[in-house]
Amino acid sequence: MAAPVEHTHHIKIRSTQMEIPSGSGNREEDFDHKLKAAEEELGRIQLQREELARKKSELEELTGRKRAFLTQQVELSEKLTNSLTLIDRELFDIRQEAEDLEQCRVCFAAHLDKIQKINPENWSREQVAEKLEKASMAIDIAADEYDQAAAHFQNGRSGAIFGRPSKRSRTTATRSAASSEFMVNLRNGFAFNLPIFALGGFALFIYLIK
Repeated sequence: MAAPVEHTHHIKIRSTQMEIPSGSGNREEDFDHKLKAAEEELGRIQLQREELARKKSELEELTGRKRAFLTQQVELSEKLTNSLTLIDRELFDIRQEAEDLEQCRVCFAAHLDKIQKINPENWSREQVAEKLEKASMAIDIAADEYDQAAAHFQNGRSGAIFGRPSKRSRTTATRSAASSEFMVNLRNGFAFNLPIFALGGFALFIYLIK
């Protein structure tokens, strides 16, 4: 039996078949580039989101502060407006009372000057009756006007200066009417006009020393 004959077939492989196509590398690089670009874009988007969140937070904070400011502004404006109104009223009352006191002081000073100049020791026996009557009249007028002033100022800041009206003022209505008449005359200058006081006091003084 003859031995089998081995046939050898030679496969020719071209070198180009064993090499990786150059196009595959370019695709990978392109993929990496696109991936990197996508990551960068995501990073930029994330930064934008964070920036928007920060701005939103700042805006909310500013809105809250603005709202609080407006509330405080309105409340404080109302307080200041009310206070200014009350202060203006208070100042008006103070000025009015100060004016009344100033006029009252002029009146009292004139009465005091008259009273202090009355000296019964210098009256002759013949003059006592006449001069005593006139002096008593001057005393009564001064006392009445003092009581009227006390009634007028008793409910004000200056009430303690005069104390309570004496029993000479009989009723509340009488005191009120007397006080009103007293201040009307005082302000109009009919009862307590300084020149009249000066002339009257001088005339009374001349009369009493005769």
